[in-house]
Amino acid sequence: MTKSFLMGNQAFAHAALEAGVRVCAGYPGTPSSEVIETVAKLRDAGSAHDVYVEWSTNEKAALEMLAGAALCGARTLFTAKQVGLNVASDPLMSLNYIGVEGGTVLLVADDPGPISSQTEQDTRRFASFAKVPVFDPATSEQGCAMIAAAYDLSEKYHTPVIFRPSTRICHASTFVEVADETHARKPEGFENDPSKWVIFPGRSYRGHGEINERLPKIAADFSASPFNPWREVAGTDEGAKIGIIAGGVSYSYAEEALAQIEEQVEATGALSPSYRLMQVGTPYPFPEAAVAKFAEGLDRIIVFEELDHVIEDELLKLCGKLHAGFEVQGKLTGTTTTRGENTVDAIRMQIQEFFGLDLPVAAERTVEFSDPIPERPAVLCAGCPHRGAFYAVKKALGRRREAVMCGDIGCYTLGNAAPLNAVDTCLDMGAGITMAQGFNVIEPDKKAIAFVGDSTFFASGMTGVANAVYNKHDITIVVLDNATTAMTGSQPHPGTGATLMGGFSAPISIQEVLSALGVKKITKANPLFADKAIEAAREAIDYDGPSAVIYESPCTKLTKAKPPVYFIANACAGCRKCVTTIGCPALGWSEVGHSIVINRAMCVGCGLCTDICEYGAITCPTRKRVRPALPPRSQRLHAEDGSLSRFPTPQELAEIEGGSDD
Repeated sequence: MTKSFLMGNQAFAHAALEAGVRVCAGYPGTPSSEVIETVAKLRDAGSAHDVYVEWSTNEKAALEMLAGAALCGARTLFTAKQVGLNVASDPLMSLNYIGVEGGTVLLVADDPGPISSQTEQDTRRFASFAKVPVFDPATSEQGCAMIAAAYDLSEKYHTPVIFRPSTRICHASTFVEVADETHARKPEGFENDPSKWVIFPGRSYRGHGEINERLPKIAADFSASPFNPWREVAGTDEGAKIGIIAGGVSYSYAEEALAQIEEQVEATGALSPSYRLMQVGTPYPFPEAAVAKFAEGLDRIIVFEELDHVIEDELLKLCGKLHAGFEVQGKLTGTTTTRGENTVDAIRMQIQEFFGLDLPVAAERTVEFSDPIPERPAVLCAGCPHRGAFYAVKKALGRRREAVMCGDIGCYTLGNAAPLNAVDTCLDMGAGITMAQGFNVIEPDKKAIAFVGDSTFFASGMTGVANAVYNKHDITIVVLDNATTAMTGSQPHPGTGATLMGGFSAPISIQEVLSALGVKKITKANPLFADKAIEAAREAIDYDGPSAVIYESPCTKLTKAKPPVYFIANACAGCRKCVTTIGCPALGWSEVGHSIVINRAMCVGCGLCTDICEYGAITCPTRKRVRPALPPRSQRLHAEDGSLSRFPTPQELAEIEGGSDD
């Protein structure tokens, strides 16, 4: 064993391997991605033996593949973020009915905030809906112990089990004891039994009964579990009449907040009440017996949990069932935070009020700045090829053609920000293609554009393409192929051919898939070359029926930066078009020098801005420089030394164009 400083997700990967996991699969999604990546690295390093690991095309494919392995008796690990479980919900519901042989753990990372997600949905609710047990860790160390227990529970009751860390647990780092080498458990193999593994209605009826029979037994096991501890803390009164229950990371926050309160109480001599503190680490099925013992004799209980009021609901039900008289405070009463993340400071203030303590408020630590802090909104990276794609599509549409532009999940969602303003909607993965079809039905006079990334295309875009062809929807699909799953950490996908098991498979061609699905008009271009990119977009947009543009250019994280562009000061007209049109963070405007400023440390030399500039004032060392042919209104007058010096005056412009100066 070795003590290592690990991120929570890395520790969870070690824990699964130490539990003998044989097959791991998932789809990239923050905050869960590092689990699969860690398994792959340990396998490549030779310390994780006999384990298979893959990035699947989506979460549904991952869980179904794992279901096959689990029926063979292998221990399996599924990973996804909370919205990814939506994609895998179909196989999960049925898998719980037929059961599993090998331990099956679903690591589903919730994202309070949300920090990098579409929704704040609570996986504990999903567990209750699917009737699947769930573990909810307060720390990454506890999470490792829970993973081992989850595999044992899964095999004891032949049920999939959900392990639900949240973002702060996934990404917090601490020292963890890990094994130097791990070996996967050898599966016994599949035993054919159609009456058990084929989910006909009769099997479903029996399976539902099996689920209903095992849940009370699991609840009883949970009531005796070390993951639902409670203790009583003596105060200045006799016997505790109030209690605190917390789940997930909120339990750690509550412990820290209580420690701070105790320090203040000692320092000020305030009177602090006795209280009980409990963690609910297995919220479903609810450990009713353990919580009933905790609540016995209490008058008031406050609940701390992130996202939904799951524990609070269960407490209210228990209160009614026991005909108890305790009052429950939490999200439903407006006592605790109703959305987003909990914090130690917020919980401390809420506990102080719950205790009735009037403690001095600690002075806030502030840093004063003489100048206002500039806003730094999220933007596409310097040199991101998506920027060129958005620019090309908007130029191809022109000002006269109305359009609705549907986005999707990925870096390219940032196309909605100024100055690109190229994404009007974003719903879920793959929705851009199908939403565009709805817009086309209701507003056929507008051109419906759908942007989709290469990884998302394989994950959930192809069915939308088939639907567009089948139902003859007049939409243009813009595939942004940057050769990776960029937003979640540059993971491979079927279009790259790279696999986590080493080596390469034949990359799947997006163009061939589109063609096979029946798309007749398909154009391609490098989005960093504006003229050709605009031409490709215009050709596809003008086509009557389903069409597609494939913009191919690798993510800047995959390539070595080229020499940065440079600025020719005496050629600049000061129009700022390069800055205000594409919004590259490597380009800025100096009010002092009244000229553009190039951040040479940030610029990757993509050259897109050289195509935007009408005056040739920006030059890319890796591109052949062509002096632009300027229209009369864009021509500048020459100084005596032959250099471009200034714009024409209105009178001079009238003479050039042969018209009036009005």
